Amino acid sequence: MSWLTDFVRPKIQALVGKKDVPDNLWHKCPSCEQMLFHRELADNLNVCHACGYHLRLTAVERMEQLFDGGAFTRVEFRSVTPDPLKFRDSRRYTDRLKDAQNKSGEKEAIVVGHGTIGGQRAVIAAFDFGFMGGSMGQAVGEGLLAAAREAIAQDASLIAIPASGGARMQEGMLSLIQMPRTVLAVEQVREAGLPYIVILTDPTTGGVSASFAMLGDIQIAEPGATIGFAGKRVIRDTIREELPEGFQTAESLREHGMVDMVVPRGEMQATVAQILGLLREGRGGDAGPLAIPAPDAAVASDGD
Repeated sequence: MSWLTDFVRPKIQALVGKKDVPDNLWHKCPSCEQMLFHRELADNLNVCHACGYHLRLTAVERMEQLFDGGAFTRVEFRSVTPDPLKFRDSRRYTDRLKDAQNKSGEKEAIVVGHGTIGGQRAVIAAFDFGFMGGSMGQAVGEGLLAAAREAIAQDASLIAIPASGGARMQEGMLSLIQMPRTVLAVEQVREAGLPYIVILTDPTTGGVSASFAMLGDIQIAEPGATIGFAGKRVIRDTIREELPEGFQTAESLREHGMVDMVVPRGEMQATVAQILGLLREGRGGDAGPLAIPAPDAAVASDGD
């Protein structure tokens, strides 16, 4: 301590006055720990300018970056029973849902919207990892089904953007049922002759990667994204071997043929627009609309 801190600083602070400074002006890069100013980070699409690390985005931010002019129309989907199992661990499931909704401003971990990308009609189903880790429960399954119906109704391409830790444990078997339901949604889009593209983001794991996330006609991934089923630690402890460098990264999956391309975020919109144009141009005639079962019928089939 010195007279500068004990005497001079208090005098200056008293003269200038205390100003309220937001605590979210700077973000630390999780990879290189570089401090990033929020405006520069936003202008760079939430990509670190120092190391190229792709920070996570909300579902709405992803849609605004992909749709022409950032304009899209939301697609509403059927609401579900919020806590079918009356689940409780250290907290009630309903309380966790309310916290996630208040924090994200969204009703669920998925947002569905339609618009155009490069002038081509498209429907996007995007996940928000900030909403309970982007976990897939009944509502997420309903969102994917609604996205498929909208794509077929509008003769549009379907684009899924997962960012998820997998199935939502608080919904038990009801969450696992969403795996075949989402696969069914993808198959119906394909039967209608419409393109289905998946943009894999960090992370894409668990039941999401074991279902619709790995079924795209074209599989695109963001640089450095973690993509897999079980976590690295679980796999390492199971096989009792050290895993290779870059295991479960987008680049590793591309080298092994599981991903078609790894595209930086700044080039994603142009790349997707080009792919949609090529896929739609190469369609062998226009397939007629294929009706997806109504929600009640879908629920009935799940219970059979």
